[in-house]
Amino acid sequence: MSATNASPGPKIIAIANQKGGVGKTTTTINLGAALAEKKKKILLIDLDPQGNASTGLGIDQDQREATTYDLLAGDVTLGEATQTTSDENLSIIPATTDLSSADIELIDNEERSFLLRNVLRKKPDDVAKYDYILIDCPPSLNILTVNAMVAAHSIIVPLQSEFFALEGLSQLILTVRDVRQTANPDLRIEGIALTMYDSRNNLSLQVEDDARENMGDMVFQTVIPRNVRVSEAPSFAMPVLAYDTHSKGSAAYRALADEVIRKSTKVRV
Repeated sequence: MSATNASPGPKIIAIANQKGGVGKTTTTINLGAALAEKKKKILLIDLDPQGNASTGLGIDQDQREATTYDLLAGDVTLGEATQTTSDENLSIIPATTDLSSADIELIDNEERSFLLRNVLRKKPDDVAKYDYILIDCPPSLNILTVNAMVAAHSIIVPLQSEFFALEGLSQLILTVRDVRQTANPDLRIEGIALTMYDSRNNLSLQVEDDARENMGDMVFQTVIPRNVRVSEAPSFAMPVLAYDTHSKGSAAYRALADEVIRKSTKVRV
């Protein structure tokens, strides 16, 4: 479809890091909530078999009748899989452990890397009402993460402020390059978000210095602090912005949302 007659579509962002425990799902949930607070229409796609993003937005296991697994399998439409949350501007397609078998079950499917892209890009009217689609990826570079990268316009990489933080980044960047060469030439890194940051800790300061020296402008100016309210919010099945709107964590995710909005305009699909 040419740019002249294409309809405006959402910016599709995958939140990815093959290393676990870096704040990936927390960033997906709270960035989504912060964008929704700014009156943006958000669809969050939970592509992690652990389903933590679904739980964190109040979608119980028994409420997940249609999931991302069903969507990839072609058993449901995007609309049928989408559920509302307590925020009218934030919707989600939930996940269950069924996704954990995707690598095996999709091995013989020639389109296995393009399943999510086909859902999100081939029928622009289905996603036209959204401003952003955020994809929460599993903590590995498997077929699900590749699906997210092939479908996305860009990637946000949460990077924990700890020793060895930058070591895994090189493999992720190589995967991004591979996807660019084979399936999605327009894919780019939207930014690297430093998470669990403690300004009183010399290690956090060193990781930030190293990241900015090596990655330059790719590192967001906003850093996400280590904050007890951010840690507590998932146990109450809500984003930190709803759990404690005045916390430092809430302020940080609002600032990150502002950066994302400034860096990206609506794209064409």
